Amino acid sequence: MAEQALWTRARLGRCGPPLDLLTARFDRHVYASHTHEQFSIGICVGGSEVIDYRGDHLRPGPGSIVVLAPGEMHTGRPAAADAGYAYRALYPDPALLTEGTVGGGLPYFRDPLLDDPELASALGRAHTELSACPDPLEAESRLPWLLTALARRHSTARASDDVVPGAAHIAHAVRDRLADDLLEPPSLAELATALSLSRYQLLRAFRTTMGMPPYAWLAQHRVHRARGLLESGLRPAEVASLVGFADQAHLTRWFRRVLGVTPAAYRNSVQDAGR
Repeated sequence: MAEQALWTRARLGRCGPPLDLLTARFDRHVYASHTHEQFSIGICVGGSEVIDYRGDHLRPGPGSIVVLAPGEMHTGRPAAADAGYAYRALYPDPALLTEGTVGGGLPYFRDPLLDDPELASALGRAHTELSACPDPLEAESRLPWLLTALARRHSTARASDDVVPGAAHIAHAVRDRLADDLLEPPSLAELATALSLSRYQLLRAFRTTMGMPPYAWLAQHRVHRARGLLESGLRPAEVASLVGFADQAHLTRWFRRVLGVTPAAYRNSVQDAGR
């Protein structure tokens, strides 16, 4: 297992605050005692590590989640001399774990080592995809939602009321605004403020009405716009920027999800059919 640490910085919405993502794989590395200003949330993806924290020795295994609070001293090292460890971590501001809860205080996790396969899988998937393409709207749609779920399921925080009056009206207003600003969509925080909502309430209303988060709806809308441009003969690399995707790889990822083929294959097939 080669030593590797890759940092990626995602932004929560256009011009929004940053959130750092770490992908790490170590066979010998030992962390010195240190703290973080943010929460440190890790998902073990391989091997075995020992984390000294609050006078205890945490031993996360593959699929487990570790939550370390801001300002809490901790270390990390391989659990065995002949075996390494691999994990993905994100470092959210504490405020991101209070959305969807009441009281506004810092969530307290009595047990920092969590067994929640569903949430671990969702966090790991979001981390991997945002590390590859840190799209601001996608980051803002996925991470606060997952971090709220983490706090509500496993901390002392109490869940807020999930009923959002006028959810359909809210979702349609957000949908229309995203469609109008295809290339530079506004942040969800900006949209929520304009509607006198919290970001969590906006996300709840949108997901309840549309059956998907805002970034997924916008990505599918972009794919449908891309189809017309590909049919006109434009190349995928040209189309990607015209509909708001970060690059051709970003377009391809979503095009395959929605239509089952790559943009290039789609372009070739419709051109062949027209001959």
